[in-house]
Amino acid sequence: MTIRLGKWRIHRLFDRDAPVEVSERDGVRSLHLGTSTIQSSMKLNDPVELVLSYTRTMMGFLLFDPQPRHVVMIGLGGGSLAKFIYHRLPDARLTAVEANPRVISVARSHFHVPPDDARLQVVLAPGEQWVAGRSEPCDALLVDGYDGTTQAEGLSTEDFYMAARRCLEPEGILVVNLWSSDKRFEAYLQRIERCFEACVCLPAERRGNVVAFAFCRPPRTFRWSQLIPRAKGLQARLGLEFPRMVEALKELNPHDAKGLIFGRSGA
Repeated sequence: MTIRLGKWRIHRLFDRDAPVEVSERDGVRSLHLGTSTIQSSMKLNDPVELVLSYTRTMMGFLLFDPQPRHVVMIGLGGGSLAKFIYHRLPDARLTAVEANPRVISVARSHFHVPPDDARLQVVLAPGEQWVAGRSEPCDALLVDGYDGTTQAEGLSTEDFYMAARRCLEPEGILVVNLWSSDKRFEAYLQRIERCFEACVCLPAERRGNVVAFAFCRPPRTFRWSQLIPRAKGLQARLGLEFPRMVEALKELNPHDAKGLIFGRSGA
């Protein structure tokens, strides 16, 4: 069913009990799960561009690992991050885990998510169960598991974060999209901090989302000064605002007098 509301065109793709809706306005297509909250957005004339600022912020993990070999995503949505990684990081393999089969269907029919191949696999499974049973480690685990109103409970427990750590390589990075307005924001962040050796936060350019980067084993001698040339190189290659991310990280996260991000070196 298609509904027109002024400049908006809304496609209701499934029934009221399991609403998955796609809206369009001014050349941008967005995914909704039963509410007005936007889960994903895509420019019709550039399906790979990351439209929402929080998705660009989640790619900030490349500041710490610019050449990941295997990236896992929990929560496919409209596939914004999946498409960007697939097309812009050609040396990376990607696994996207999504619990809702209708979301997978819509991501492929309306948001240009490519079919599975040697580099991309979309898995239908609850994210927490898939992570708990995973034996092959990955370099980065990106978690963006929201329904129309809140973060999925199973993707925010301490048990899940411990399983996420076991799912990562020793130098791996957990990347979690959080809503700063959520009354449980601090509790979620504290759980992550208890399960990982180090954690830094990065606010999205548009207020509301904060991305947490948690490290199994942080690079102890990594300096802020090292991030500046890396950020400029990543911006030139991928077109994202990595230098802004470095400045925001410096403002929000403490560092010692030697300029080390994760504390003093043991050397």
